[in-house]
Amino acid sequence: MPKVKCPNCGRQTEYYGNEFRPFCSERCKLIDFGEWADGKYALPSQTSTLSEEDLREIEKELAQKEEID
Repeated sequence: MPKVKCPNCGRQTEYYGNEFRPFCSERCKLIDFGEWADGKYALPSQTSTLSEEDLREIEKELAQKEEID
């Protein structure tokens, strides 16, 4: 049977027949879920605001697109 490394603790565990796969146990599964719920896996976002020039360019492109359609 193939074995996989538990993403939480790194212990080798059976892949097939393991109800908690890819984790080795319910404990590791719940620890990972808790970290996910706390936002530890969230990707950082970059917020930006559009300038007046950006808005004018967008409006210009939209107007050109409407002319073509």
